[in-house]
Amino acid sequence: MDLAKLSRISMKHLITLHVMLDTLSVTVSAERLCLSASSVSKTLSQLRQSLGDDLFYRHGNKLVATPLARRLGPNVHQIISDMNLLVNQEAFSPAAYRGRFSLAMRESTFELLAAKLTAHILLLAPNIRLDIFAKDSVGFDGLAKGSLDFIMLPHDRSQPPIAQHELVWESLINDEMICLMNPVHPLASQTSISIDDYLGYSHIGISDTDLNRPFFEMKLAQQARNRAVPLTVADFGSAALMCHHSELLFTCSRHWAENAIQAQGLVTKALPLDYGEVAYSLVWHKQSMNDPAQRWFYEQLVAFTRQQFQ
Repeated sequence: MDLAKLSRISMKHLITLHVMLDTLSVTVSAERLCLSASSVSKTLSQLRQSLGDDLFYRHGNKLVATPLARRLGPNVHQIISDMNLLVNQEAFSPAAYRGRFSLAMRESTFELLAAKLTAHILLLAPNIRLDIFAKDSVGFDGLAKGSLDFIMLPHDRSQPPIAQHELVWESLINDEMICLMNPVHPLASQTSISIDDYLGYSHIGISDTDLNRPFFEMKLAQQARNRAVPLTVADFGSAALMCHHSELLFTCSRHWAENAIQAQGLVTKALPLDYGEVAYSLVWHKQSMNDPAQRWFYEQLVAFTRQQFQ
């Protein structure tokens, strides 16, 4: 252990690196840390010299973290969390807390929960900053780097990525999948649809590179049967809008279909196949529960969401 080298790296350097990994901007980092941009640049320069790495480099008009900086991110986040526990031993007070929470959702989850959830959190902690991101822009890597606190998303239970063992998944809402279609669709007048009906028409798919192939798709493949999916979109809302103007079928969450504006006017049919178990889940990095503020935020997310869908 090189104690002399370690002694040249302080919490100031680690906090600056942590914020820079989140913002990728000296100016924004300076604003968040209530420092001048020149002070942040000086701290980064000292850390670069100590670590022998550029940490960030400019690509066009953007800053990009080096592989070393990205690799250090989760460890730095944990060090800061542990130090926070040491210096803040008093009970957490949401009314007085002035920190920041961040949450990523798919658009479908946002429509289902975000408005009421945000109002609930801000009522209890009026001085916080709450950042809600699109999951596609800040995904599971954000949890690992410490730049994101939680992700909330719908998925079938076969889908959680098994490679990321440091992430914790907790189901909040159990759900089922249904089939949506245009009210003038040839299948809309039928009381129920068969598997041949379901596979006889083309479908709209939802893209998500983080999740594995859904259970029911694998089950269909085992039976040498597949859905025709000529169109893939980013989220439920876009898919529902396409249903209004085509004979494409869309398989989605019942909870979402019953609450989303985009799904109003579409016809709902029960699926003619076993889709498997589906849920809305909360995902976080297992080390984040060491922070009392994060633990409080987690408790609010869980309690409020489950209360909405009892």
